[in-house]
Amino acid sequence: MTTGTRKPTSQGTTVLVVDDDPVQRRLLRHAVEEAGHTAILADGGEAAMVELARAGTKIGVVVLDLLMPDMDGLAVMGQMRERAITAPVVVQTGQGGIDTVVSAMRAGAFDFVVKPVSPKRLQSAIDAAMRLDRKEGSGRAGRGSAAGGFRDIVSASPAMERALELARRAAASTIPVVLEGESGVGKEMIARAIGGAGERRSKPFVTVNCGAIPENLVESVLFGHEKGAFTGAGERHPGKFTEADGGTLFLDEVGELPTGAQVKLLRAVQQGEIETVGAKRVTRVDCRIVSATNKDLIAEVKAGRFREDLYYRLAVFPILVPALRRRKEDVPPLVRHFVERFAGQQGVNPAPRVLPETMALLTAYDWPGNTRELENALYRAIVLGEGRALTPDLFPQIAAQLPAYDVREAGNTFRVVATAEPVHEDRAAPKRPAASRITFAEDEAHIADAPSVAPETEELLARTGEPEAGRGDAIPPLGPDGQVRPLAEIEEDAIRFALKFYDGQMSRVARRLGIGRSTLYRKLKEYAIDPADPEPERVA
Repeated sequence: MTTGTRKPTSQGTTVLVVDDDPVQRRLLRHAVEEAGHTAILADGGEAAMVELARAGTKIGVVVLDLLMPDMDGLAVMGQMRERAITAPVVVQTGQGGIDTVVSAMRAGAFDFVVKPVSPKRLQSAIDAAMRLDRKEGSGRAGRGSAAGGFRDIVSASPAMERALELARRAAASTIPVVLEGESGVGKEMIARAIGGAGERRSKPFVTVNCGAIPENLVESVLFGHEKGAFTGAGERHPGKFTEADGGTLFLDEVGELPTGAQVKLLRAVQQGEIETVGAKRVTRVDCRIVSATNKDLIAEVKAGRFREDLYYRLAVFPILVPALRRRKEDVPPLVRHFVERFAGQQGVNPAPRVLPETMALLTAYDWPGNTRELENALYRAIVLGEGRALTPDLFPQIAAQLPAYDVREAGNTFRVVATAEPVHEDRAAPKRPAASRITFAEDEAHIADAPSVAPETEELLARTGEPEAGRGDAIPPLGPDGQVRPLAEIEEDAIRFALKFYDGQMSRVARRLGIGRSTLYRKLKEYAIDPADPEPERVA
């Protein structure tokens, strides 16, 4: 741990540099101090959290390595979120680490740099982060969804409207509700709307993230503890149930609760009684329970990880909140809503215009991080953008995740069209578009009449040396003996072909094959496939 000695200029800030590589730390410290800032160095994630706790609001920007042995960058960002540390984070990654970068951007990172980073690029990222940090503090705090009612939820899709209608009906009662859906879809906003629409709307609304609590502290956080109940319990702590007494308790990621806590939660839901850690008697509480999960709780019950009796107590009124990719019609109104909100918070008047080609790009993307990822991307664009319009080049992290694309004008509308060349991070569109008929704006019915081999596939086959006869079936179902090949062989060929076709982009390969990334990595090991060189070894 080392603290820089150069005195910052009047425009400088304190930058926490987190990297387990001592050479990188020295280089980054030099670049930070040459730019007139103070550098605080941390040699890992755990050391970074110590410095953040010690320095508090003095730290204006965090430059964070993503791959570290003790606690990686994503874990550090998670800890920062839990502790309400709002310093902007600039993440570092090695060449080819775009998948990890995208995960970090979804988790709330402000910007990213690729190692070895030039001092100029680092300074640019720090300057932009400082502009963010110097804006109104309340503006940055307002990034999260504000507590509000159903009228504050932006939606234009029938799927989301169905979920909201169920939530409105649930709000009129006091029965337990469980909100199911992927991370970032807006479950907490709906929970707040439920809490703010019923009889308890003037009472406390208390949120607890069950997945963020250390296992040994779950019962203390939920149910409270008495002074001296365990080592370090220097004073009495009331617990979340007591805080929410008379109001609504929102249990986010309830599927992460350990079994011991599930037993006590069941008693609280069934009988309205909690056992404070270290207390000799039970305490009566009265609070409405709204839970949320990104897991399939039925599957968790079958696997023995979640109590069946607790599930049926919590899921009296289950509501599925659809992913953003299932309700693309919500993207334009959400974009306009976030742009107006963030522009107002950042003092940008008038709010920048969203160009049609930008809206086409944002609508084409699947948003695996859902509304939270969209919100973060637009916030970053508002802060970094200096013009009167939001252009596609303000969203490089989105372009990097789409298939190679070009934005084409058709009449008075724009659409995103696939091309033969991949889009790189340093350009917004490929130099030479191919005449592909595949568009993100069209559904499967419109694509059905496409040729059996698309032009970009023709070019890929030509580049990779596939024989002419193999174009109809890139993965032959029959072996040299004329018999159907074993399934494992076909699967191996499919994985090798996908790696080659998508240039080793693991997230896209896994998504197109319909498997998780962990499954993909396991199969790579099983079949001894090198992602950088997926071609099978030729037998002489």
